[in-house]
Amino acid sequence: MQPVTFTKTKEVLELKRSVFVVFSLLLVLVLTLGASAQGVVTMMGVWGGQELEAFQEVMDAFKAKTGITVQFEGTRDLPTLLQTRIAAGNPPDIAALPGPGAMKEYVEQGALVDLSGVIAEKTLNEDINDAWIELGTYKDGLYALMFAADIKSLVWYRPAEFAARGYEVPTTWAEMEALMDQMVANGDTPWAIGLESGAASGWVATDWIEDIMLRTAGPDVYDQWVDHEIPWTDPRVQEAFEIFGKITRNSDYVYGGPVTVLSTNFGDSVAEILTDPPRAMMHRQASFVTSFILDANPDIVIGEDVAFFGFPMIKPEHGSPMLGAGDMIGQFNETPEAAEFMNFLASAEAQEIWANRLGKLGTNNKINPAVYPDDLTRDMATLLNEADVFRFDGSDSMPAAIGAGAFWEGTLMYVGGDDLIDVLEFIESVAVDSY
Repeated sequence: MQPVTFTKTKEVLELKRSVFVVFSLLLVLVLTLGASAQGVVTMMGVWGGQELEAFQEVMDAFKAKTGITVQFEGTRDLPTLLQTRIAAGNPPDIAALPGPGAMKEYVEQGALVDLSGVIAEKTLNEDINDAWIELGTYKDGLYALMFAADIKSLVWYRPAEFAARGYEVPTTWAEMEALMDQMVANGDTPWAIGLESGAASGWVATDWIEDIMLRTAGPDVYDQWVDHEIPWTDPRVQEAFEIFGKITRNSDYVYGGPVTVLSTNFGDSVAEILTDPPRAMMHRQASFVTSFILDANPDIVIGEDVAFFGFPMIKPEHGSPMLGAGDMIGQFNETPEAAEFMNFLASAEAQEIWANRLGKLGTNNKINPAVYPDDLTRDMATLLNEADVFRFDGSDSMPAAIGAGAFWEGTLMYVGGDDLIDVLEFIESVAVDSY
């Protein structure tokens, strides 16, 4: 009968339609995977604005060289999104890393590729300083490439103003203390400091304390502190806070006193050394502060009107180590295209683009110094790559609850007048549950 035939025909048609849909989906999947395997690298990072424009040039140069496209996904909430993707089994091929602390966590999760088998041996042995290799090494594997760096151990000043007042650049902390007292006696304020940075307020203070820790306790103790192998109440940690407090809690030594220190945005505070006459004589900040200097006074000539000297030695046995931060990059998927891009990022060719556009300091020692935008940046690059000891920003290397939480908060409490022991015990209580 026709109804029976019609029903069977309908079932057959529906079956064929289902098969066709499944086949189409599989075909799309195969084509997509094939396209990815043949010429696409996915990457996640935080860069936007000028940084993204500069990195786009890096990606364009890579595509011109290899034919491989880099698909960049930008996000300001990198730690959360990246961890979510890792947990879902769908990480990007390559990603910028929040810092050494996050790198170690990803290694523990088995998420990162060992770059010692990816980046060319010649590059690792001849072109990249051992300090950068050490920074990306964990559990006998190399899991992060230091693509570019910022030096934080810098004190900015105006040479002409120093000369006019007879001030000399200090090389030791004893000389720094004498200089600060000389400035106060002359009616000048030694320091301009701003700790306000929205939800990140306090990070400037942690940079100060980290620099001091490296110079008073040394790099080995610094590492123990970062890894919570010594408590926050340790006398060596207390000493670093106290040296910092002698400046920030003293209205004679810092412009506006503690209230101004706490309420001034970190990017605005450098302007105090640029007024005529200067409201403050010195400003400690990383190499990236040049952009804020030019925003405050576009007519300033960096390297002439404003220059820097290294954060002074405190205890001679620990010398003058370099504290810094930078752009760490890790590989999450083992594909030939991702490996090729990691090798390109490690090259002088890629880093020269980044350095030229942004004034960032490359980590490949074969970079042509001429690519840096000015003599000052060239001096920084030389200083960085010749440093015997380099340590990554401690707060960026700690668990987030400490480095981006209790440590930041604790410094604000201390500058605001809280008892130091109470502050250190508060941070320690959080640290106990965070490591």
